[in-house]
Amino acid sequence: MKHHLIKRTVILSILLLNLHFAFSQTHKKLTTDKKGNELLLGKITKSDLTNNTFNTWFSKNHKDYLVNKSIIKQLKDSLNQYEIKAFLGTWCGDSKKEVPRFYKVLEAAKFSENQLHVIAVNRTKEAYKQSPNGEEKGLNIHRVPTFIFYKNGKEVNRIVEHPKETFERDILNIVTKNKYTPNYMAVKYINYLLNSKTIDSLKLEEPVLVSRLAEFVKGSRELNTYGYSLLRSNQTEKALYIFDLNTKIFPYKYNVYDSLGEAYFETKNYTEALKNYYKVLSLKPDDKNAESMIEKVKLEMK
Repeated sequence: MKHHLIKRTVILSILLLNLHFAFSQTHKKLTTDKKGNELLLGKITKSDLTNNTFNTWFSKNHKDYLVNKSIIKQLKDSLNQYEIKAFLGTWCGDSKKEVPRFYKVLEAAKFSENQLHVIAVNRTKEAYKQSPNGEEKGLNIHRVPTFIFYKNGKEVNRIVEHPKETFERDILNIVTKNKYTPNYMAVKYINYLLNSKTIDSLKLEEPVLVSRLAEFVKGSRELNTYGYSLLRSNQTEKALYIFDLNTKIFPYKYNVYDSLGEAYFETKNYTEALKNYYKVLSLKPDDKNAESMIEKVKLEMK
């Protein structure tokens, strides 16, 4: 009996170790893209960024950034009351530039590393700006890097892609409760509407919504990028709505019809896909992608 008990205990210990190992493997992942470039996925720390090929850009941009010490003194005590989630892509030019600077500012402010949670996301079509463990879900991560500031478990504000002034000044405005408006407010606004209203009700408000968004959207790419983040996370109805809305805000931009056509193609609505690719050619007659996609759509319709 004792022999069997010991045996079961050993087996259970091995299973637990294997489970822990499997969890660790998904916790963070060093992998390569199709071109053989190294990239990180999942939860990471600064040490991950100072190893392998990432250290080339991390150390240089970290070293070159000059911290404004007078502002650091002002935000230091307030900042320590927050937790921060940072989403980045080790493949992303903006992340390579801004994340080392962000680390240097936090280090100057003696911000606890235990209060900083860094997640590296993917760039593939199947996992566009997604982490293997799904930490980005429900957080509207449409641009990287994104730095989200939490207090008492609730999001207070965020810095999206790059600071509006400097990290020191932006963070000071956030943690001292001054007015701070992050980049890409059009996405923040429409994301709020999509989570609080039905798409049918939004379509009824479309004339007003289009004119309102047109005033502060940062070009056609702002909603386009947001649309793709929805599409790749299988929120197809919302993605189609955003792509269609973008054609109404930018009716003379060929790229918005190309994106809408792609979304229709992926959802197997070939009639609408064809219509939008022909619209691309009416605006840009020599567009090779539209010509190629029209042939693909016609094959699918046979």
